[in-house]
Amino acid sequence: MKGRHHQDLVEKARGVSPIRTAVVHPVDTVSLAGAIEAAKKKLIVPVLIGSESKIRAAAEQAKLDLSAYELVPTEHSHAAAAAAVALARDRKVEALMKGSLHTDEFMGAIVHEKKLRTARRMSHVFVIDAPDYPRALFVTDAAVNIYPALEDKVDIVQNAIELAHALGIKRPKVAILSAIETVSPKIKSTLDAAALCKMADRRQITGGILDGPLAFDEAVSEEAAKTKGIVSPVAGQANIFVVPDFEAGNMLAKQLEYLAEAEIAGIVLGARVPIILTSRADKTLARLSSCAIALLLARHKTEMKS
Repeated sequence: MKGRHHQDLVEKARGVSPIRTAVVHPVDTVSLAGAIEAAKKKLIVPVLIGSESKIRAAAEQAKLDLSAYELVPTEHSHAAAAAAVALARDRKVEALMKGSLHTDEFMGAIVHEKKLRTARRMSHVFVIDAPDYPRALFVTDAAVNIYPALEDKVDIVQNAIELAHALGIKRPKVAILSAIETVSPKIKSTLDAAALCKMADRRQITGGILDGPLAFDEAVSEEAAKTKGIVSPVAGQANIFVVPDFEAGNMLAKQLEYLAEAEIAGIVLGARVPIILTSRADKTLARLSSCAIALLLARHKTEMKS
């Protein structure tokens, strides 16, 4: 059934106290409606930040009543991003959500605020619900780190593992992807994969089961792995797919979305607060599931601290 994993996430988040979320520049009907629907599902308490006239015009077009929600007026999208980051810095909101503005503008404001950073590098995870795959796919990083070095990939992997824990996967299986399954000095991603797996053996990466390099077919199909003579605890059972770089991950995610009818949610990890990073083309279910992921992650972190 299409969207079943994402619907399960939204259901799982029911009954959990919603997170106060700064929604940045929701000046079109899609991003505004997504935020309001998430509020109605009690996933977030939205603080709408942006041009008041444009937000109200979008609300009128979509027939949305904004009377129950706080609206912080700003002149333009840059100011909206800055105001939202300030609220997060001052702990007046628990999450940030991208509206109708470019990712680099949204993330740029976040990255430049030192008080939102942690020791961990920020990274993005697509949580993908593909109809023919028996579990959700976590694809990382396909939106923030363009050509990550090995040390960046350590954080990318650890961030994704901790997200899986927050969503109830106690021991996620992590496939470090490349074009081939053998280590070749000519292909850097195979060297990175080998190093990451050894780092997991030495507990420099914890909480998951890593294997790689693995080609994508081996990561998703036990039969493909068996045919190639690959013995692996991850092959055919992967939860997390670590891609070589931004280009590979972005293309993989969009191929699944447009050719395999997958539903895609997105979140940025490694900051002080969850960052809901949706595409301007995302539909309502993707926005709801992204909010549910942020909510479950935020509450999991609170439980871990207590």
